[in-house]
Amino acid sequence: MLEIAPEKVAHIIIKAREYDAKVAAQFPNEGSGSEGEPEDILEAMPDDTTRPELVAFIDGLNDDEQAHLVALTWVGRGTFEPEEFDEAVETARNEKIVSTAEYLLGIPLLADYLEEGLEKLGYPVEDIEGEIL
Repeated sequence: MLEIAPEKVAHIIIKAREYDAKVAAQFPNEGSGSEGEPEDILEAMPDDTTRPELVAFIDGLNDDEQAHLVALTWVGRGTFEPEEFDEAVETARNEKIVSTAEYLLGIPLLADYLEEGLEKLGYPVEDIEGEIL
């Protein structure tokens, strides 16, 4: 049924959580004496590679994997029911007008939707993510 390896989806979930956790970088005022705070690791710095890595990974998937990834997202957010997965895949193929990566990264809570989609289709996310981590 699912034509994308659950491990690939788990990788995207992990990277999407990392990307979503980032905030706009704030640079301290010169002379403020601030040398950085622990939360600075969450700042989206100009040389941060999280988004480009995620885009490259998603763009590197074949068309079937990308359509299944989008369908999985839609099942996770409730746009389609699990038993309508094939219809969701077909809709994803037919309605693609932009890069899959750009579309998915524009969806707030992407990681949550993918995780929920896997769960609804019977894939134990904790086990899959545990294998990756």
